[in-house]
Amino acid sequence: MTRFDRLVLLVDDDDAVRRSLKRLLAANGFRVETFASAEELLDASLPEDTGCLVLDVRLPGLDGLGLQRLLADREDELPIVFISGHGDVPMSVRAMKAGALDFLPKPVREADLVPAVSSALEASRVRAARREEVTRARATLALLSPRETEVLRFVVEGKLNKQIASELGIAVKTVKLHRGHLTRKTGLKSVAELVRLVQTAG
Repeated sequence: MTRFDRLVLLVDDDDAVRRSLKRLLAANGFRVETFASAEELLDASLPEDTGCLVLDVRLPGLDGLGLQRLLADREDELPIVFISGHGDVPMSVRAMKAGALDFLPKPVREADLVPAVSSALEASRVRAARREEVTRARATLALLSPRETEVLRFVVEGKLNKQIASELGIAVKTVKLHRGHLTRKTGLKSVAELVRLVQTAG
């Protein structure tokens, strides 16, 4: 899938609930895809960019909490809004501690579901933007030569050119040359900007 900023993946084994919630969400401007089981969802292509999951806790086969754990193990950051007709406080606490954004009792009210889904989609958009930022930062650092990477490491530690030259056993003039290459390749001039680049790339 490509980018669908308002894509909702709805998983519930009750046909009537799926139809009802799909109509409700579609009426509020969301794009909705429905699934009768966790396995059916896993067989589909999950969104590459943004989207959220509205997930029933009790499902045949792999249940909602099991699917949440599986997605976490796969490092899939799809935000989850749980729905349940059988939920209890310990169950909701487990789900929220594991990263769910909300836990709504059935029958689900429009006044609860729409804001929860909107918040989940915003969280998804923020996460996608963060991933893109990390990818760009890492791609920028990949442009540097091994020696430029060494110089950068000392620069972000706050060392002066003379100190860097001493650490690397090279001339100060050479350090300045490498720093010029850093500026040209990264497009960044200040030490603070370089620090942020390295931090972003992780």
